[in-house]
This record gives sequence, C-alpha cells and structure tokens, in this order.
Amino acid sequence: QVQLVESGGGLVQAGGSLRLSCAASGSIFSFSAMNWFRQAPGKQREFVAVSTSGGRTNYADSVNGRFTISRDNAKNTVYLQMHSLKPEDTAVYYCNSVGRSYTYWGHGTQVTVSS
Repeated sequence: QVQLVESGGGLVQAGGSLRLSCAASGSIFSFSAMNWFRQAPGKQREFVAVSTSGGRTNYADSVNGRFTISRDNAKNTVYLQMHSLKPEDTAVYYCNSVGRSYTYWGHGTQVTVSS
C-alpha cells in the first residue's frame, strides 16, 4: 500500500508563491507518473500538472508558466512550485500516483489565495 502525504499549503496573498510537497511511501515512486490535481469549492477536481516516470512534464493551461512540477526519486517526493498565485488558484491540492495497475491519492493540502 502506497501512502501519499501532501504538505506546504497555506494562506498567501495574490502574487505570492508557495511550494507544495508530496512524499510517497513504498518502492514504486520512480516508476509512477506523479500528478497534482486541485478541487475548488463547488467545482470538480481538475488536473494541474504531471511528471512522468520518464521525466516529461505537462501543465493545465491555467497554470502553465506559473507552476513548476519536479520530482526527486531519491526522496520519493514530488513538488509543485507555484508563483504569481491568483485567487482562482484557491483549492485543495491533491497528489496522485499512477502506474499500469494502480492509482493512489493523497488527502490534500489547502491553498488559499487572498485578493
């Protein structure tokens, strides 16, 4: 069983920055695509960014150029560096690990951006 634990959320003013971390247990991290999703109140969960096991990254249009996903396979940790935050970035951010036969979710970390 894999556990994903997010951290780094908080309250920040518009234009500010935060870095989220997601630490994974187990031995499958380096083989997994690691995603960040977010869910705002009253909205569906949406894709934010992905880091594949091969090192490729991709972003939602709404965050492209402001957010950067990275991973440290030695630490079993994936990061989401967020800059130029906007009030519409307010959401619970979830870490997600995906492989051929599995998917795991963390419990989320709250990010609140004040205007």
